[in-house]
Amino acid sequence: MSDDRKQRAAAEEHGHDHDHDAHAGHGHDGHAHAGHSHGHGHGHHHHHHAPAAGHGRAFALAVALNVVIVVVQAVYGVIAHSTALLADAGHNLSDVLGLLLAWGAIRLAARRPSARFTFGFGSSSILASLANATLLLIACGAIIAEAISRLMVPAPVAGLDVFVVAVVGMVVNGFSAWLFMRGSKDDLNVRGAFLHMAADAGVSAAVAVSGLVILFTGWNGIDPIMSIVVVLVIVYGTWGLLRESVRLALAAVPEGVDVERIRVFLAQQEGVTDVHDLHVWALSTTGNALSAHLVMPGGHPGDAVLDGIVQALGVRYSMKHVTLQVDMGTSQHRCSLDVVPHAH
Repeated sequence: MSDDRKQRAAAEEHGHDHDHDAHAGHGHDGHAHAGHSHGHGHGHHHHHHAPAAGHGRAFALAVALNVVIVVVQAVYGVIAHSTALLADAGHNLSDVLGLLLAWGAIRLAARRPSARFTFGFGSSSILASLANATLLLIACGAIIAEAISRLMVPAPVAGLDVFVVAVVGMVVNGFSAWLFMRGSKDDLNVRGAFLHMAADAGVSAAVAVSGLVILFTGWNGIDPIMSIVVVLVIVYGTWGLLRESVRLALAAVPEGVDVERIRVFLAQQEGVTDVHDLHVWALSTTGNALSAHLVMPGGHPGDAVLDGIVQALGVRYSMKHVTLQVDMGTSQHRCSLDVVPHAH
């Protein structure tokens, strides 16, 4: 790597506010192994996104507010004979569980790696986002079942009570969604919490509308019909979260990371003639990992060159952990994942 390229990478690195953790035993030196004509350059670049780390108070406040709303909606749902209010209360209860899952995962992700969990606990945030999406879909199924039951056996609904309680729920859930809006684009786990709260605000708004319709027209059928309409909207919005959570859980390349661009970037480094065994996966909902073989016939380029590559990958592609292996090109060095088994 040329001097001006290293200077640009260093300048780009200093332009971002990242924390770097020094870990004993994680050096950047090359290691020669007997019987192998290649070295291993291991670079570790750690940075943490503020959105996940700074949402502890938001989770605490959102959980407390939603617990209160669940109790109020459940009580008045029974008093007013409103399936929409009861469905919203059940939906909010699932959200409380989802928020607790997401909050716990973020706290786990902040723990340092151990001898057994060498990558730390960041992947717990992926499991939490998957559980959140699943919980939301289960809650939607329960709401639809109850709404269909009420359509078949209509019951009188107290429209004014439904309207007042729903408006309160809409305000509380809208405020809770606002708490998570800032980090929803950077962290899939926080995005799940945001979708939960935004969906709840939408449900409450729909319930409030149904309360007004009942109050002025006496048409009780609007209550379960509105519940079904809102559920369909929630399912549509949740499907993307579920799909991305499953992908991350299966170690797929994270959304927004272009592997081919990374391959081209690595291939353009000075002395590199080929790049193979390139793997990218998510360590958490905010950080990624990368490993690759760099074919460099001229030999190991030195620690400073590899460090510059690692830092650039961290800045451009949110790589928290990078492992680069330098090959001389005298053999294939292919890993077992790249070997296609023969059909028998």
